[in-house]
Amino acid sequence: MLFPKKVKHRKWQVGRKSPAKMARPETRGVTVAFGSYGLKATTPSRVRSNQIEAARRVISRTLGKTGKIWIRIFPDKPITKKPAEVGMGKGKGDPDHFVFEVHPGRILFEIDGVSEDVAREALRKAAAKLPLKARFVTREETRT
Repeated sequence: MLFPKKVKHRKWQVGRKSPAKMARPETRGVTVAFGSYGLKATTPSRVRSNQIEAARRVISRTLGKTGKIWIRIFPDKPITKKPAEVGMGKGKGDPDHFVFEVHPGRILFEIDGVSEDVAREALRKAAAKLPLKARFVTREETRT
């Protein structure tokens, strides 16, 4: 699973993201930069590190020994949680897991070295593992 090796602040402030701000299109990471095919988010969501790992596994299983995968997102935002049956107050809980906040238009995964049919199938299966809607894109689509 993905998580930062070292963080400056163990706990982040919660922040208030309105649905309108989360739905704002992404401006960075919107083109297929490394591979030939990519998986592009169409809805906003928080993606956990275990969901990224599940998607990576299904892609690598579908591709077999051919092809290369690039993961274009990294979960660096800590989400804290208090233990069960603990009352309110007494400080903030410990970091439970890490997430990446995805905005529409962000490229999540990239693939190269396989045919378009195989890449389309692999990324379709990977999209099913993620808590958002995503679509298959090619390098040419994102360049224009």
